[in-house]
Amino acid sequence: MSGEGVTDLVAPVVRLRALTWQVFVPTAVLGMGGGAAAPMYPLRALELGASAGAAGIVVALSGFGLLLADLPAGQLIARVGERRAVAAASVGGAVGVLMAIFAPNLGWLAAGMLLTGAASALWGLARQTYLVAVVPAGDRGRALSLLAGSQRFGVFAGPLIGAAATHAFGVTGAMWLQLAAILVGGTLMMSVSDIEEAEQVRQGLRAVVTENRRVLGTLGLGALATGAARASRVALLPLWAAHIGMSAPAIGLIFGIAGAVDVLLSYPSGIWLDRYGRRATGTPSLLLFALGYTALPLATTAAGLCVIAVILGIANGLSNGLIMTVGSDVAPPSSQAEFLGAWRLTHDLGMFAGPIAVGIIGTAATLGSAGVALGAVATAGAVAIRRWFPGPPLSSGQPAENTGERRHAH
Repeated sequence: MSGEGVTDLVAPVVRLRALTWQVFVPTAVLGMGGGAAAPMYPLRALELGASAGAAGIVVALSGFGLLLADLPAGQLIARVGERRAVAAASVGGAVGVLMAIFAPNLGWLAAGMLLTGAASALWGLARQTYLVAVVPAGDRGRALSLLAGSQRFGVFAGPLIGAAATHAFGVTGAMWLQLAAILVGGTLMMSVSDIEEAEQVRQGLRAVVTENRRVLGTLGLGALATGAARASRVALLPLWAAHIGMSAPAIGLIFGIAGAVDVLLSYPSGIWLDRYGRRATGTPSLLLFALGYTALPLATTAAGLCVIAVILGIANGLSNGLIMTVGSDVAPPSSQAEFLGAWRLTHDLGMFAGPIAVGIIGTAATLGSAGVALGAVATAGAVAIRRWFPGPPLSSGQPAENTGERRHAH
């Protein structure tokens, strides 16, 4: 990406509408594929002879692959650029899905899950760094909320499409749909213009993490708590619904309502981020998570659980794009991609650990105790966000202060 002959022209500002087919649509397509296939991977593991517990572990390896790839993804993007990183992620994701489809045993399926998780980390970081490079800081919240919202819309709509593919072709039908989504989304994203870095002394990953350890250790607490709160609802709500005797269709309906609320808040949350600031968005989001989880033991009917699910859906929608935006705000210009990889790791650690904690606490004590514990984590996250996240909003149209030294027109 960097080299001789690079000019000092800052990368041209791009309107959000111009990024529709290059960033937002491909993200939604990928989300649809992933959302369609996600429920099928546990069933694929069962087909290969796994127990229910082993199937859960195999599927969790996708999240583990995400964690393993967060840090190296930043280094790779810094060296080869977003377009090549997207190409690598698309190839890796496609290979991972094919391994799952044709897996002769659980080992091959596990390897495929790891690879798809790693590809997801690389893809996600490449899209984020590209948006940060071309969008003014004053519009960054809307841009990154649209990015996250596109993903969530795809995940929301994917199971509806995947149901038809599964009906026609069996368990692997939705996986073939995911493979097609990876190829289509990758092709669309490859249409972005090359943006190069200015010549500079590149820091190693360890130096970047060491130099920014205070930011990662303070703001990162808010990111970690947000990740745990987001991911745990997917694990805890169905378990609580089964605990109070709800049927599978009723559980699906409640998730659909909460998912719709989440998606509808995607763009408004971006406007709120840009207008009122990161702290003013993140704090109420985590407090709503805390309210929903703490009140979960009181939900003894389907109607009560629906209220809790909607509260958590509002919290999730309000946090849409928050972590990516804050990371982009505080990333050092000389090592932005590497820092963002470390920053994403703090959030993804929470997403990985949250559902595991639900299982451990739910087994050792009760599901209600798991809800109360998550409420405490979310409250601590709200305190961390209120203490350390950026407060005043950036003015609209202001150039990205941490990208002008890094990005230049090709």
